[in-house]
Amino acid sequence: MNRVPRNRFLSAAAAVGFAAAGLTVAAAPAASAAPCTDIDVSVARGTGEPGSLGIIVGQPVYDAVQNRLRPRSVSSYGVNYPADLIEPASVQRGNTDLVNHVRSQAAACPQQRFVLVGYSQGANVVDNSIGISSDGALVGGPIAATIPGDLAPRIAAIVLFGNPIRAIGRQVTGTYQGRTKDYCALGDPICQFGGTDILAHLSYGGQAGDAANFVAGKV
Repeated sequence: MNRVPRNRFLSAAAAVGFAAAGLTVAAAPAASAAPCTDIDVSVARGTGEPGSLGIIVGQPVYDAVQNRLRPRSVSSYGVNYPADLIEPASVQRGNTDLVNHVRSQAAACPQQRFVLVGYSQGANVVDNSIGISSDGALVGGPIAATIPGDLAPRIAAIVLFGNPIRAIGRQVTGTYQGRTKDYCALGDPICQFGGTDILAHLSYGGQAGDAANFVAGKV
């Protein structure tokens, strides 16, 4: 299994986080639980992204899914975690928050189904939450919690972008494999071993429509 030169890509990830669309990084506000809509779209934003859902992937994908699934009701949840390079347990905190959200939301809304979206470090959060360890990947870490098996049928679709585990030869397998679409742009150094085009890591908003079509085919 190939290993990513960690220092090199930590620098790349920092560049992505702080150059994202030229915006100032701001801490994401704590998100409240969503109402009992038909579909809950839970989004783990990338490193350093402003906003609850993130401006590069999460918000465009959520908007596209909401439009594509009309007239069904769709709500969003922004995973509450640091999404930074400084907090050593950043991914684990996101992992725990996402699993707690799905568990509590599933209990409160028995008919609700879930779509999980993760970008960059956020993809590690989703990986861990479905039992695929991101430990050893860029801004990854060991699994802190997993979505209970009895809730697995309610996870309708998973959409990942710039997933760091791919750069170390890992991918989503098992229970969720057939419900997962994992985007890795050509040359993206965060998800492609040997990639050198950091701008590729900022390109995923252009896949929002395609991701929404994938989700629509699963719900």
